[in-house]
This record gives sequence, C-alpha cells and structure tokens, in this order.
Amino acid sequence: MSEKLQFIEKAAAPGANISALCQEYGVSRQTGYKWLRRFRADGYPGLVEQSRRPDSSPLTTGEELVVRLLELRERHSTWGADKISRVLRREIGDEAPSKSTVARILGRLGRLKRRRPRVRVWSVDGKPRVEVHGPNDLWTVDFKGWWKARNGDRCEPLTVRDAFSRKVLGATLVESTRGDVAREEFERLFRKHGLPSAIQSDNGTPFACTRGRGGLSRLSVWLLSLGIRVIRSRPGCPQDNGGHERMHRDMAELQISPADSRSAQQRKCDRWMVDFNEVRPHDALGGKTPAEVYRDSERRSLVPIEPSYPAEWTSRRVSKSGTISIDDDAVYVSIALAGQTIGLKKEGLLRWRARYFELDLGILEIVPFVEDLAVNRMAGREAAWRPAAASRIVTALSAPCNP
Repeated sequence: MSEKLQFIEKAAAPGANISALCQEYGVSRQTGYKWLRRFRADGYPGLVEQSRRPDSSPLTTGEELVVRLLELRERHSTWGADKISRVLRREIGDEAPSKSTVARILGRLGRLKRRRPRVRVWSVDGKPRVEVHGPNDLWTVDFKGWWKARNGDRCEPLTVRDAFSRKVLGATLVESTRGDVAREEFERLFRKHGLPSAIQSDNGTPFACTRGRGGLSRLSVWLLSLGIRVIRSRPGCPQDNGGHERMHRDMAELQISPADSRSAQQRKCDRWMVDFNEVRPHDALGGKTPAEVYRDSERRSLVPIEPSYPAEWTSRRVSKSGTISIDDDAVYVSIALAGQTIGLKKEGLLRWRARYFELDLGILEIVPFVEDLAVNRMAGREAAWRPAAASRIVTALSAPCNP
C-alpha cells in the first residue's frame, strides 16, 4: 500500500510519465491506470483492494454444488472437508456448505479416506532426569532441520554434543536419516572421542520407535549393547533437550548463505564447529571454550556386551524374526532385538516380565484361544489344556518411559 500511495502521488502530478512510473514500480500499465482512475473517482479510499466475490453465485442448486465439490476433491486428493469448504466459501459466499456437510457428502460418495491411528506401544511420560558431572556423562544428538545447497543438494546435519562441556563433537551432513547411516557416524565419533555414559535423543527415526517394545530401534539396541544408557525426551517437548536446540539456533547462520554444494556446505559446517568449540567463549563455562573443558572418554571398546540377569530371571535369545520361545510358543518381542539376549521373570501362569539390560520391556502375556477353551470345557477338561498347544495370542503391554 505504501508503494501504491507513492505511485499515485507521482502519477497524479501534472506531466507525469505513467508508463515510466509503471516500469519503475513493477506494475503493468493497465494496473497503473486502474489505480489512477480509482484515485480520481474516490480519492485515497479508492486504493483499498475491492472484494472479488461475484455479485451472483454461479452454483445455485445442490447438484451443482456437489459437482463442484467433487471436482475439487478429484483435483486435490489430499484435501479434506475443511479445505474444500473454505475454498467453496471463497467462491460462492454464504451459500457454501459447511465443513460437516462436505464431510457427509464425501462420506456418502465413498471419497473419504479413513486413516488408521498410529499405535503407540511405548511413550515417554516424564521429563528425563540426568545428572551431568563431567565430560561424556551425557551426549545429546539430533538432526537439525535440513536446507538445500545452491545446486539443490539436501543438507541435513546429524549433530552430536557433549552436555557438560557444550562441545559439538559432530555436525555431519548425512545422506539420509537411516539407522545404518547414523551408526556409521557414531562409530566414527566413538573411535575418536570414546564412548559416553548416556545419549539423549528425541523419539524420531532412527533413535526410537514408538510402536516398538521399549521404544527400541536397531540403533538404540546397538547403543545399549555397548553399555550406553539411552535417554529420550518427551514428544513435542524440545525444552527437554534445550541446550542442543540452543546450539542449533547458533548453527542456523549456515542456512542464511548456503554453499554451492553439499561438500562445500560440509566444509562450512567444519569451519563453524571449530569456531564454536575453539574460539567462542561460553558464559556457562566461565568464559572458557568447550575445547578447554572437554576431555575424551577412557571407554574405547566397541565390542557388544552380553547382558547378565539375576538368578531368578531366565535368558532368551531373540530370533532373526524378533521372536523368543516360551513353553514351545514363538512369542514376538521386537525385530530390533534380533540376535540379542533378553531376560524373563515369571509373574503368573502365562505372564512374564521382560527386560533388556536395565530397560523394562513390559509384560509378555499369552492368552489361550477362545475356541480351545470352549472345547476343553465341553470335554470337562478345563484344567487339562496345555499352554503350548492353546496359546498363540500375545498381549504387549507398554513399558515404563525411560531406562
């Protein structure tokens, strides 16, 4: 509007060159003359944008409304009833059907896709509590939001930070967020700096799987097998990992002027990391740099540890398909635990408490088929059925939030 006012004041002056002004302000001559006509007719109020709603609604019957509604649905298959209703309201005004009416019409015509809700077997309920007294007591890890280099390459840094010293141990532009890619970066950092006592992450891929028992992913199982405690923030609570998020805000300067390619951007990330760790003093460290405070860990072994459980617990090896054998039954636990040894403690006739190292995996409960029970009752053998023969249904109860 401010540029429009400047244009009008210059164009209304005697002898003004309208064509040159239109070119200067980047508008067509048709638009420039239209503004000038409105200004001469109504003054400054005439410069306010007018409503583009038609005087009459072209869709006046229910049949035409339904046809238009279906046209929008066909053209935009991902739009729901709310978006379609809003678009129709812009087109025809108050005669447009409401959101509930649009949903009802789409439902009757079979044009609504009902999504199955995601099943959460595991979730974090409380804020994680971690005591940090020295370097490598806790590392924090996350993927920073990605951006594109000038040639279109996707730049998505996997960032790893020591919570005590604030030192950024890694800011690597990885090719994807797959677990095997993240594991390669962790192996590189472990060989360079040693192993931490704990690692904190969010609940996203590849650090966790909320649909898996204990929230375990293949990556988190591998970290646990190295004797590293896995800690997770609450969903939707970035403040649980506030120090890491604050570091990401400092790193955002790299997005302002992206490099020509991913490799060039990686060099910029390395340069930023050196400045952050070696040059910039931190108030929380008494004016010292993170490099002055950090010390490498003495733990160096990358050989997985075999878990040991108390005498009252039974050990079971998880198969490649993620199952264990209980009383000749193949009970599914988690594909992420394939090849690992879990502990079982019997808590009832068909109930076992499961855990991996110190991580509680919840309850394994085997329920007999209803058909088998009915046959046994008819035969008068309610107590004679064998769990191995009748049990095939496993109920997975969610485990506590953090190990």
